[in-house]
Amino acid sequence: MDLTFKTEEGIFNYRVCAIIIHDGALLTTRNNKTSYYYLPGGRVKLHETADAAIDREVFEELGVHGKILRPLWLNQGFFTEDFSKERFHEMCLYYLVDISETELPSRGTYFIRYEGDKRYYYEWIPLNRLKDEYLYPLFIKEKIHDLPQTLTILAEYE
Repeated sequence: MDLTFKTEEGIFNYRVCAIIIHDGALLTTRNNKTSYYYLPGGRVKLHETADAAIDREVFEELGVHGKILRPLWLNQGFFTEDFSKERFHEMCLYYLVDISETELPSRGTYFIRYEGDKRYYYEWIPLNRLKDEYLYPLFIKEKIHDLPQTLTILAEYE
């Protein structure tokens, strides 16, 4: 069971996301229902650790097992989703993940993966181009250039 629930006031999510950087670019994704980019990851399941969740999500989405280097941020996100207009309160733990010992970089700067009827578009966006992209969460555009050495807690209101 995913750690998400819906109320009349909005949706709560507990998620994990992977910060995957290779050759000066960040791996981003979007799906066939949205036009904005976001980061690989997903919801944590009940009785699952965040470390196990990020490993599972990276494997489910990308088909590789990366190496978790460290947690970077715990972001308390408060936002309205651009397309559904649903209000969210999201707790997301962002991990720095190394994929250098996998075949992921050999897939090129752009690739597509399928999950049932959903299509996911992955793109390596150069770090110096992120500020100009339609990317969520917004804090990534700034904070990606100075990764913390210890877990940092953030709150973002979009």
